[in-house]
Amino acid sequence: MPVTTRQTDKPERRRRGFERTSALLTQRIREAGEARGFAVTRLLTHWDEIAGPDIARIARPVEVNYGRSGGFGATLVLLTTGANAPMLDMQKERIREKVNATYGYAAISRVRLTQTAPTGFAEGQAQFTRQPKPAPRAPDPEIAARAHESAAGIENADLREALEALAQNVLSRRKHPAD
Repeated sequence: MPVTTRQTDKPERRRRGFERTSALLTQRIREAGEARGFAVTRLLTHWDEIAGPDIARIARPVEVNYGRSGGFGATLVLLTTGANAPMLDMQKERIREKVNATYGYAAISRVRLTQTAPTGFAEGQAQFTRQPKPAPRAPDPEIAARAHESAAGIENADLREALEALAQNVLSRRKHPAD
């Protein structure tokens, strides 16, 4: 009669010789992690908050693998473009620490990178968010008034508007207002 380990009546495979401890405990570690709140969906839905906006802009999580990671914890697989991979490779330990800090224990033991082209096959396309452009600032009323005065004598309306815009740019770039 096969030996059963739990009440699921799933027979355990008999092996010859010694087994690695991690192979014996993988299923129990996974169950304990899930019971303590580790869920892959949290990584996907809150990736911007977990990794930070800079990393989230160039990478996204695609898989958490509990397979043969060589010990306790799982392997987090991140998708990135080829150009960003070396920069992300240097930050793997920091990413792992951020993910583990989110869960409060060592849920991830390793981070692996997968590269793809930004365009190409439908499954391999990387769609990362770009940093939004900052909204243009409203000009200082004093600078706008000075720019309007400097272009007041010009009769051509298009030329006057262009010179006012140029004067506003020049006056707003100065370090000291008295210059």
